[in-house]
Amino acid sequence: MSYEEFTLEQITSDFGLTIEENVDLFSTIKDVPLDEYFLSYLQNTIPLAVAIATEKAKSEMIVAPMLIELRRMLNNQISLFSGVKFNVDKTKGLNGFCDFMISRDRQQSFIKSPVVTLVEAKNDNLKSGYAQCMAEMVAARIFNERNNQEIDTVFGVVTNGNQWKFMNLNQDLIYLDCSDYYIINPAKIMGILMSIVKPESTTSILNNSSEHPPTEA
Repeated sequence: MSYEEFTLEQITSDFGLTIEENVDLFSTIKDVPLDEYFLSYLQNTIPLAVAIATEKAKSEMIVAPMLIELRRMLNNQISLFSGVKFNVDKTKGLNGFCDFMISRDRQQSFIKSPVVTLVEAKNDNLKSGYAQCMAEMVAARIFNERNNQEIDTVFGVVTNGNQWKFMNLNQDLIYLDCSDYYIINPAKIMGILMSIVKPESTTSILNNSSEHPPTEA
């Protein structure tokens, strides 16, 4: 068994978790001003990725660039991993490959202290990625505990490139955000991602950009 084989029923029963739905997690997070060059890039590539309509195209043209830009905006003080093997406990099915993982640690040679797991939805169906993402969050929490990393909350994202769903795991509760966020407003998605991995940096960037409001894509 691996991450992608989990069902929501298995996640809750195997790990004693409860899923809290329709929770407002990020509506108060402010948009983060984005670089005009990056916005121009998205304006050009989003229609192309949508036209190609494959998971690979959306991953390469939308998802990965968003995460790379997040890392750049944070002065490369976080680490980003793509398509990595993350075997935490094979006996519990917590093994396999993760689409993307983000750590607050800048160490890029190996995974250290993951705080965000991101799963690409299959066939544009966001719900198809929920269980896999939750399993990866559980694995990330166990990994952090084994390495004496005190991280109270692990976050998860499921996306098809256009639509982004956020969730988090805290103790025995998985909170599923009531809202979906769309790439038509990348500044909001970036603000949420930044608030997750480096909340203090979000405030700093907003303060430094107060005289230059974000431009919408």
